[in-house]
Amino acid sequence: MTKFESILKQITSLKANLFQKDFLLTWDKSQKELELVLYVAEALKYMRDNNISAKCFDSGLGISNFRDNSTRTRFSFASACNLLGLEVQDLDEAKSQIAHGETVRETANMISFMTDIIGIRDDMFLGAGHTYMKEVGEALDEGHSKGVLAQRPGIVNLQCDIDHPTQSMADLLHLKNYFGGLDKLKGKKIAMTWAYSPSYGKPLSVPQGIIGLMTRFGMDVELAYPEGYSLIPDVVDIAKKNAKASGGKFKVSNSMEEAFKNADIVYPKSWAPYSVMQKRTTLLQKGDKDGLKDLEKQCLANNAKFKNWECDEKKMKLTKGGKALYMHCLPADITDVSCKEGEVSAKVFEKYRIETYIEAGYKPYIIASMILTNRFKNSADILKKLYKNGTQRIIV
Repeated sequence: MTKFESILKQITSLKANLFQKDFLLTWDKSQKELELVLYVAEALKYMRDNNISAKCFDSGLGISNFRDNSTRTRFSFASACNLLGLEVQDLDEAKSQIAHGETVRETANMISFMTDIIGIRDDMFLGAGHTYMKEVGEALDEGHSKGVLAQRPGIVNLQCDIDHPTQSMADLLHLKNYFGGLDKLKGKKIAMTWAYSPSYGKPLSVPQGIIGLMTRFGMDVELAYPEGYSLIPDVVDIAKKNAKASGGKFKVSNSMEEAFKNADIVYPKSWAPYSVMQKRTTLLQKGDKDGLKDLEKQCLANNAKFKNWECDEKKMKLTKGGKALYMHCLPADITDVSCKEGEVSAKVFEKYRIETYIEAGYKPYIIASMILTNRFKNSADILKKLYKNGTQRIIV
């Protein structure tokens, strides 16, 4: 049995179905649905690595709606759409009629006449990003049911205020392959820790995505942050429940060193405190520039109290055998490289730099998998046909 056949067998055995289901939060999906995304992503990667075309669309649009800046996720979404045969069209709100008062309901329908998938990034406003995605979904439901839209496009969350599913799923696929299988992750300790940064407004969605997903797979997850840097309480509760259900562990501490002890994986990443993001959202919505400046000044001063929350060689020696895998969603704040003092020392980052690039490289395939499983009832059949056709991506 070839590797590709083995992957298809795994997909078929899951009997999971994500057809016409938006992918907004990992904890809204079943274990089998999460595994389906992973295995379809691996099948797509195998095909590209072996010069086999994965184009399952002859035409169609993938709408890219980034309401915040992005490098990796923006290009990953474009790559995923292109891999499957969709053309990408950016929704630039500044160039649309949204600036003239066009409603979400109207915009959602107007961009969707021949659209298969809509990727949305909206992480700036706490309590708003996930809500916006659901509002778009409801507008699409109405448009389809009333005969405006011939088909209802799927939605992929490319990061919101609550979760970053394409990132955490790419991280999970990286861990699966790094350690040799999902079953090998059970009992592995991952330290999801806050780290110092000279900026203050980083979203909560990455650490929340990690604790919300890795606890599903029986891992020993320790969340660590300085006093006052807590996450959204509801997500922390979800992580606790997930750990209990999977036979894993979930712990919260206020020590980076404690979290690093005997860790198999470390994920040091800065984020703004939940309470600060609440204040920041209110000020942003009011357009209070002076208030935002004052808040930034206060927060940067508070961040500066915890400059010792840096992933350095000394802390890495506390990990299991001193050889834990370092992970980061990128870009990392690297001490003496991208900033004077940051999340990780230059020496540690350079040691794991290529691994973080490999980690990031799974994201296009995760997004492509989310698109394919949303648009087709039987992803295994589609993949089998594409593989059997054997159309070369590059004609040699």
